Amino acid sequence: MTGTGGPAAPARPDGTVPFRATLGRSVALFSAFRREQADPAFFYGTLARDTVAQLRSYTPLDGRLVVDVGGGPGYFADALREAGARCLCVDSDAHEMTLHGRSADAFAVQGSALDLPLRTGSVDVCFSSNVLEHVPDRARMADEMVRVTRPGGLVYLSYTLWFSPWGGHETSPWHYLGGRYAAERFARRNGHRPKNDFGRTMYAAHAGEMLRWARARTDVDPVDLRPRYLPTWTKPLVRVPGLREVLTWNLLLVLRKR
Repeated sequence: MTGTGGPAAPARPDGTVPFRATLGRSVALFSAFRREQADPAFFYGTLARDTVAQLRSYTPLDGRLVVDVGGGPGYFADALREAGARCLCVDSDAHEMTLHGRSADAFAVQGSALDLPLRTGSVDVCFSSNVLEHVPDRARMADEMVRVTRPGGLVYLSYTLWFSPWGGHETSPWHYLGGRYAAERFARRNGHRPKNDFGRTMYAAHAGEMLRWARARTDVDPVDLRPRYLPTWTKPLVRVPGLREVLTWNLLLVLRKR
């Protein structure tokens, strides 16, 4: 999905349209997000196609080996394969792999994002969408993603920021009063714990911590640091401490391994 907001970009020789992060694209993504609960296949399929188009703007995918860290039911894996990639999905939760009535992927393995069951330097692209906020040690997961990527390969790491409007996921906006308070409030009102339960399956992930992590590494070069879902002209937000934690919403780090 390329969105609107200007003349259409010319197609590539393979018939695909170059990715453009426009305001129209942002509006379309947020409109699709409103259907997440009622029609998850529509939302996640839309997001997956958009994400693969974005990923292709950084690296060719045809024939490349991509690992999808925390890929769950495999929507991203499907879109990556449609783009010509060879994709392996790694997820720690077998139940997540069969969500929304999906069948378990034959090219999926159960394993932890904190200790990926892959050889060092074995993949062309290490990809993860909205998983980092669900692990207790974010730097370790990012370290693992870099480890399994070959020199010259790409790391695509995107996650929801805690102080964004959706930082508490289904407990939002009460997470602004504290993650544990938001989870307890949800449990009282719904009779069960939230799927994204603060301190157990969701943690407070911030932009500053991972930007510092990226700067501290000597084996990766930043390719792009940006709000994932917002138009290109919002990229300067990432450079403004405090403001970026709220308005970036979802931070994308694209890194090239040396």
